[in-house]
Amino acid sequence: METEHREQTEAFDNTPWPSTTLPDWMSDLPGHLSLSRISVPGTHDSMSLFGNSKIRCQSWPLEAQLAAGVRFLDIRCKLEGGHFLIYHVNTFQEADFSEVLKKTLGFLEEHPWETVLMRVKEELPMIPNEAFAPRLRQYLEEEGQGRVWAKETIPTLGQARGKVVILEELEEEVLGVPHEELKVGDAWHVLSAERKWDRVKEHLGVATTGDLAILHLTFCSGNGLFTNPEELAKDINPRCYEHLRARAGETVRWGVVIMDFPGTGLIRIIVESNLEMGSGCTTA
Repeated sequence: METEHREQTEAFDNTPWPSTTLPDWMSDLPGHLSLSRISVPGTHDSMSLFGNSKIRCQSWPLEAQLAAGVRFLDIRCKLEGGHFLIYHVNTFQEADFSEVLKKTLGFLEEHPWETVLMRVKEELPMIPNEAFAPRLRQYLEEEGQGRVWAKETIPTLGQARGKVVILEELEEEVLGVPHEELKVGDAWHVLSAERKWDRVKEHLGVATTGDLAILHLTFCSGNGLFTNPEELAKDINPRCYEHLRARAGETVRWGVVIMDFPGTGLIRIIVESNLEMGSGCTTA
């Protein structure tokens, strides 16, 4: 059987675990900062570790992503039998939302100065499930241990420390910061890597100059007929790394930068654009 080739660079990583970790990087940031003013590393389809090359978006499990410094999670669910099962398209990711929430809150209990932004959406329903939103609300109240921010307003870091902040993308009910109040750049359907990078670079520019009260999300991820998430990340992630590194040493609000297969160097360069903080990187 052919051995799967694993690659680990500053910008791209498809190995099982990051080489370095940043588990407490938010602890150096002042609590009065709104989350909309902070540069945050994130992952797209964060739990999509299983399936073919068109489906897989990550190689690090949830615990590794959080340890590496990822503070935005993109969680896609289908409500089946009263449970929120994690899917990417129609591929079950061998996890449920209960597990995701438990592990995330467990991480935050060990690292109480951190917060995690969590985008929760129903994955590609033919017809939106009317029970999805009320069941999600009930679940967050019962299982969230009082540590879930499900208000419409964007909190300060001080208000959000130790909590999961929900960014909702629901059809009707508002549960968390509404999707339509975010500034999102997500050109996910990719015809060419050049055009994709142009869109990413453009939206990163918008994030640096846009309203500081608005949370900006830039998706570096994508898929297409002639590419897949991993191959695209090998191209886009290094471009993103070099683009951000060109402004190293400056305080830059890049917003939430959302990636497939991120490398620890790319995560670090996003984190370090918040110059109020120190370093504190540890070897895994």
